Amino acid sequence: MQKVYNIAVEATLEVIGGKWKPVILCHLNHHGKIRTNEFRRLIPGISQKMLTSQLRELEQDGLIDRKVFNQVPPKVEYSLTSYGQGMEPILSMLCSWGEKHIELLQDKGEAVLLRKNDEDISIQHTS
Repeated sequence: MQKVYNIAVEATLEVIGGKWKPVILCHLNHHGKIRTNEFRRLIPGISQKMLTSQLRELEQDGLIDRKVFNQVPPKVEYSLTSYGQGMEPILSMLCSWGEKHIELLQDKGEAVLLRKNDEDISIQHTS
């Protein structure tokens, strides 16, 4: 049976929709390569089970690459594929719009805080 989309954004949201996938993609877009334990530090609200599930789905959809290093302890690194890198303009716009939205809410007197800017996040890469 043929899948039918009523508007192209439905296809986009089918792949990157949900609470965590855009967050994962934004971090990968900014940092390049990220290990599993680094994701847990960057995204404190996500459970290990959900992180694993979301990473697998993004990998199956061709947006991210999973590289396993043959060492003890095991090392797994995630990065955007060239297909996933094509989302960079979308991800950047989502982040910019979110910052403006937070400012608007703050101007309205709402108690909203942007904990970190992506530039403030540092990742320790060790071999």
